[in-house]
Amino acid sequence: MIEVKNLYKEFNGVPVLKGISTTFEKGKTNLIIGQSGSGKTVFLKCLLGLHIPEKGKICFDGRIHTELGIKQRRQLRQEMGMVFQGGALFDSLTIEENIMFPLKMFANKPNSEMLDRVNVVLNRVNLENVNKKFPAQLSGGMQKRVAIARAIVMNPKYLFCDEPNSGLDPRTATVIDNLIQEITKEYQMITIINSHDMNSVMEIGEKIIFLKDGKNAWEGSNEEIFKTENEAVVDFVYSSNLFKQVREAYLNKTK
Repeated sequence: MIEVKNLYKEFNGVPVLKGISTTFEKGKTNLIIGQSGSGKTVFLKCLLGLHIPEKGKICFDGRIHTELGIKQRRQLRQEMGMVFQGGALFDSLTIEENIMFPLKMFANKPNSEMLDRVNVVLNRVNLENVNKKFPAQLSGGMQKRVAIARAIVMNPKYLFCDEPNSGLDPRTATVIDNLIQEITKEYQMITIINSHDMNSVMEIGEKIIFLKDGKNAWEGSNEEIFKTENEAVVDFVYSSNLFKQVREAYLNKTK
């Protein structure tokens, strides 16, 4: 479990996160949503250890990040996988080399064992015969699957995704959503997704955290978000006519 307790973060005296407290459980897809400037990206970077909060604690299965030594932080970092918004693949490296990159950094294993692991995760994301290709030779959806494969190659306990559906068509985005949720269940990871995609919220949002002005303004499941009367959530999530209609249909069905 990841426990966040009373988290504060500011830049040049301007508060960005204002006392966020929540928990993230393993085997669940946790989505962080909110308007631009709500603190989503800063919150994610605090969880990753890229920003150090002024106040509060982030506890990874009993380990408080700010109290860890250098070796312990390195170990924790090895337990994290990251899917970046644009994929962040190295254009000059083959797909095989891209996925093997974390193994070469952190794993002291023979090259043959690393290659076996690369093939295992490529198979898991349903990609075959792409080892020697370069990122530019793959579609956007395939590149995102490569990014997921790289993120899980170290068999992480914690998976972080920053806008994983960015730039994808709706059908491909759904494929990526389902893949992330399936892997979360199989690996029993704690998966945290920074998202603006309301389709993702409705499809895989087992826990949703809505940030507003640096505060945790609401949290619940994708089922509970249909029923909430929190005005800020309703205004944000149901701003389109389509989602308004979906919500009205759900509420009428459950009356």
